[in-house]
Amino acid sequence: MLRTVRADRRTASPRSAVPLGRRLPLVAAAVLAAGLTAACGPSSEPAGSAAAASAAPGSAKALPGGTEPPSADGSPAASPSASAAASASASASASASSSASASGLPGSPASPSRARPGSTAPAGPTAKPTRTTAAPKPPAKVPGPGYDASADARKLVDAALRAARSDGRMVLLDFGANWCGNCKAADKVFAQPQTSQLLGASYHLVKIDIGGDSSANSALLRQYSPSGGTYKMPVLVVVSPSGAVRTDTHVTGNPPMTSDGINSFLRKWAP
Repeated sequence: MLRTVRADRRTASPRSAVPLGRRLPLVAAAVLAAGLTAACGPSSEPAGSAAAASAAPGSAKALPGGTEPPSADGSPAASPSASAAASASASASASASSSASASGLPGSPASPSRARPGSTAPAGPTAKPTRTTAAPKPPAKVPGPGYDASADARKLVDAALRAARSDGRMVLLDFGANWCGNCKAADKVFAQPQTSQLLGASYHLVKIDIGGDSSANSALLRQYSPSGGTYKMPVLVVVSPSGAVRTDTHVTGNPPMTSDGINSFLRKWAP
């Protein structure tokens, strides 16, 4: 059987189609036409997509309409132009944020505080406490001219010392007599406004009569002016609030019985 088939194949006449010599040029022409059609025929791809695909080997081919093929996880991938725009927008936002932070504009992130740990910000200027000045002391009472022989001189001296301890003034003891000329001259100066002001501001004046027979008043004179002898009136003795004698004119001599003399004396021994 095998032999019979082979014999039949050898004896079969060649195809009656176009001779082989003519078919080869036709096949070549058909192949060339197909290549030209594939190269130059209409394409649904946008211009430049083939160049982009050839320029980036291994990159995904662009789909019609400018969309990219889905990514590996199935989500649509952004186009190159959209990615570039997003990157530029992010860069601009970061630059604006850093500029706002550096310039301290509202809405910028708070800059780190420079305050040291544990320190507190100043609460602003504090109001200074108002200084209260002490009310001026009322002037002490200045006795009128002359000497009261019936007055209890010791009680007057004790009251003046108590007042001096309270307000810090000095006590001025004026030992004299109503018939003494110098005592009358001193009284006239004491009544003058400037001298009266000095007396009321710095002294408690006590006038003590030693021109009569009062032993009590004579004892007071010897207590505050113990030098003895003949007293030349008036005897002016300045005593501190504690009772200590500061000056005694029976020892130092009287100042001139004028405004300048007595005022100078009063200023010198004022507290």
